[in-house]
Amino acid sequence: MDRQIISEKYFFKGREFSCSLMLAIDVIGGKWKSLIIYYLKDGALRSGDLQRRIGKPSNKVYAQSLHELEADGLIRKKAYPVSPPYVEYSLTDEGVKILPIIKEMAEWGKSIAENIEKTHQS
Repeated sequence: MDRQIISEKYFFKGREFSCSLMLAIDVIGGKWKSLIIYYLKDGALRSGDLQRRIGKPSNKVYAQSLHELEADGLIRKKAYPVSPPYVEYSLTDEGVKILPIIKEMAEWGKSIAENIEKTHQS
């Protein structure tokens, strides 16, 4: 593999990153953010439904992840003024752009699981 010298700096929301991958990982990294994006791939979900689908993170971590994704422009929040009130989340156009990568990661995870299963059966 060729060694590349990275000299560009990237700035996002007042923070400096030494490479674009670091910036991307900062935006979608962590255990829950990619899952949130993945489960919104088929359309908007109510907050409680989304939280159950991604594996029931703590309310604090879930709310923080949603807030960060919304602040970074990957998801949108829509509050309905009904009684009882509810909130829906959906992907923005920017969030849709990351879906092919997240879907590919899901396929890669499936491949890893299948390879491990085959190894254990041998």
